[in-house]
Amino acid sequence: MDEQNLKFIFGLKLNQLRSKKNLSLKELSAASGVSASYLNEIEKGKKYPKADKIVALAEALDISYDDLVSLKLEAELNPLSDILRDGTLQDIPFELFGLETSDIMELMSNSPMKFSALLDTFSKIARNYDMRVEHLLFAAMRSYQEMNNNYFEDIETKVDSYIRKYSRFDFRNKNAAALGELLHQNYGIEVKVQPFKREDAIDGIRAIHVPGKKPKLLLNDKLIEAQKKFLIAKEIGFKELKLKERAHYSVWNNVDTFDKLLNNFKTSYFAGALLIPRTEILAELREFFKKPQWDGKAFLGIMQRFDATPEMYFHRLSQLLPHYFEIDQLYFLRFNHHMPTDFYTLTKELHFSRLHQPHGIGLNEHYCRRWITLILLKELAAAKGKTNGSKTPIVGVQKSRFHNTENEYFCVSMARPLVLNPEVGSCVTLGFVMTEKFKRRVRFWNDERIKLLTVNKTCERCGITDCKERVAPPTIYDRLQHQQKMEDTLQCMIKEYQ
Repeated sequence: MDEQNLKFIFGLKLNQLRSKKNLSLKELSAASGVSASYLNEIEKGKKYPKADKIVALAEALDISYDDLVSLKLEAELNPLSDILRDGTLQDIPFELFGLETSDIMELMSNSPMKFSALLDTFSKIARNYDMRVEHLLFAAMRSYQEMNNNYFEDIETKVDSYIRKYSRFDFRNKNAAALGELLHQNYGIEVKVQPFKREDAIDGIRAIHVPGKKPKLLLNDKLIEAQKKFLIAKEIGFKELKLKERAHYSVWNNVDTFDKLLNNFKTSYFAGALLIPRTEILAELREFFKKPQWDGKAFLGIMQRFDATPEMYFHRLSQLLPHYFEIDQLYFLRFNHHMPTDFYTLTKELHFSRLHQPHGIGLNEHYCRRWITLILLKELAAAKGKTNGSKTPIVGVQKSRFHNTENEYFCVSMARPLVLNPEVGSCVTLGFVMTEKFKRRVRFWNDERIKLLTVNKTCERCGITDCKERVAPPTIYDRLQHQQKMEDTLQCMIKEYQ
């Protein structure tokens, strides 16, 4: 346990013992000879007293020295003690949100019993939903991106400088082999493309970084060219951004520090900006948004000219559209579909300006089958085996109005099978709130060929009575309606008898 946590636990214990004795700070100060102001600092976890002061405090509280310095707290403070012992607080990146760990500890010290009860509540919720520390870290990462509208000028500037430095190297059109040679020449990292067939467990791994005097980047030979380039560009990002702490393989089953997660994000951002330079794609987007009608082929063509994957492309759009086009009310979703089942999983989401209607819902609910995302995944599954191995993504567009609300979204999606697991379909979606600003920027927003569908969050929460796409009964909707009816009836009875 680190020094800060030791201070805090000692302070909690002192506060607890003093309260049990019904002593004020002044009274304990008089009995121990330790000043009241210093006692206050101890109880807030800011100071740890020297041995002679601990002896004096133990005598004043009529307990042994060993009992006072032990880390054991009263049972009601166990949740608080546990989170301090396991280092969870140190894992949470408070500094990204303008806070220090000490700020949180001071809040705890003001009302430790209530804070401990709150932590115990969160702990029980986490157990019910099988949530772990890494879920918290991923949530913090999403919040960090959303707070900054997913745009980071410092990284953009670094990329611009790097492109100018290697102005003769056409990053957009060079293949992975050429990019790998650049990585080897400048940073001594050798790129090796090879099969990952030792165990089925690593067949889905994209890359492995081998540190040492002769570092290597091992790439799965099943990856497509765009993915290989992206992973090599990430390695360049680690060097150019001077980032040290990192994961050594491309899987996030067990995240142990936030810095690894943050550095992965920064290098991914760097890679996307390097392979899809902002100056070039902004010019393409300005022309595309001038079109009077939606053109799916043209939208796909932009992606193909940058040799990007749908996820690279959509992430890049989510970075640039809020900053350069002031289209800042949008969301990004990625769904996976395990074909041929009817099971769809939301695997990534980002929300800008606010939490938008399509978002992660409770366990075991069925997402609305009218969403363009799920429609394309269903089309992808139906086309499986009929496309002669075509790797071109399916593109779709939809205008969505959420049932019983005024919320309308313009949604663009791309779906394709996962490269390393073709039995799983993946679809990324950008949804834009159809504000006046969006309508001014995007000329084809009112293209009559684009259907406007009434949608909802999940079947269980939906009150649409004539939905042909429904796959589950409206259990949550019915329960909420019953509760509201009961509340209305009770309120009427109260008014009658007043």
